[in-house]
Amino acid sequence: MLDILDEAKEAVIPTGVRRVTAAGMPQHSMLEVLDRSAEHRFLSPVKRIHDGPGVAFFLTSLAYRDIMTFVLQLNHSMIPRKSQTDGDQTAQSWELDSDAITLSEPIQKLQQLIGHLNSLVDEVPPDTGPRRFGNVSFRKWYSVVEEKLPALLQEFLPSDILSFGSLSSGAVGTTAADELQVYLLGSFGSPQRLDYGTGHELSFLAFLGALWKLGLFEGQGPGNAERGIVIGVFEPYLNLVRRLIKSYTLEPAGSHGVWGLDDNSFLPYIFGSAQLAPAIHETDPAPIEGSLPAAPDASSVVNRSSVQRERTKNLYFSAIGFIFDVKRGPFGEHSPMLYDISGITAGWGKINKGMIKMYNAEVLSKFPVVQHFPFGSLFRWEKDPDAQLPPPTTHTTSQPLREHQTPGGNASRARTADSAASSRPGTSAPWATTSVDSPRGMVDGVTRAPWASATKPPPPPVNPNRPRPNG
Repeated sequence: MLDILDEAKEAVIPTGVRRVTAAGMPQHSMLEVLDRSAEHRFLSPVKRIHDGPGVAFFLTSLAYRDIMTFVLQLNHSMIPRKSQTDGDQTAQSWELDSDAITLSEPIQKLQQLIGHLNSLVDEVPPDTGPRRFGNVSFRKWYSVVEEKLPALLQEFLPSDILSFGSLSSGAVGTTAADELQVYLLGSFGSPQRLDYGTGHELSFLAFLGALWKLGLFEGQGPGNAERGIVIGVFEPYLNLVRRLIKSYTLEPAGSHGVWGLDDNSFLPYIFGSAQLAPAIHETDPAPIEGSLPAAPDASSVVNRSSVQRERTKNLYFSAIGFIFDVKRGPFGEHSPMLYDISGITAGWGKINKGMIKMYNAEVLSKFPVVQHFPFGSLFRWEKDPDAQLPPPTTHTTSQPLREHQTPGGNASRARTADSAASSRPGTSAPWATTSVDSPRGMVDGVTRAPWASATKPPPPPVNPNRPRPNG
């Protein structure tokens, strides 16, 4: 079985920010905050990834370094902390409804921004006419948001953030607000395709990372700002997009179907598994196995009542709960990869470690996802001088090549690096093709998480003894 954990082992941590411990897991790194005293030239974010080589360059870019640094930073903040109470060692954890998190004014303002966007759904009800895929009213909602967004940013973000820097790249002057608006608007789904997926979720992560770089969250203690971002902003954002998906029946964007983790999201599984990992000290690396003593078993995700109980406390279970809201049938059939992960007995620390590496391999390294990501001055399309070219894997060698013009003037179809292998020297029958591997995650005809051991049998088929019709 192909092991995504091993393939992503080196690529998952940007070289320029990596500090590895003896246990093999990276120490905590921080996304930089820009110097307010220095001039900054903002750029209108544009798409740069058009083919497989573009993905390969992205994995060595400053943008990729900053994205992964921010993911790891947020993840580290959600891991419970060891503390002393009356001489006894205890663990401080942070649930979604926790009173232990004090939300700063910037976090509260962002909550209000998301709440306002949520209220706009009430103003644009779903179309009642016949449709096959997606509800066209989402385009109306998106248009309303696009029109109101400049004023909303002015209302809910400090003026010194929106006016950060003094140089621009064009005659009209590109501002911090311009870059922020691109990432925020790109985080709600596609009005053209009427879909939502992990690429849109990545855009919201970039919006939050851009705000971090501009200094919005400065002045708080270790981990406090990050926990406020995850629980105070990211979780309300997830609730908004889930409402958009259900209200406007948005299709999954770039979904792997049953061979993927989730039709729409990935980050809640990272942050949610971190919430249940064993406690650490502030400067400790992320644990690689074990669980918080009171954490629910991973196997409980298949139990609807257990999920209902935990979804208000934990991001992982909240994501599972949404799956139960929108899908029917046995969990092992509509979500076989999550079903397989539920059999891991080494604890939430192992699941968290695997989720981070899987995110790198299945989201950031996949052309259908990152092709839509725009690059500006805050997430730069520039080579990270400390990065090394990642070794070729099945993830990087199966990316499409960019269309090119033939001598006759007709554009050839994009082809994958795998199909290029068919042009190797040698004679073969004209109808012969190279063998096709099973879809990723398929082992002996059963879908499994790429990094989970075979600890659970596949779910039984539905109605295996259904009687045949009378003939």
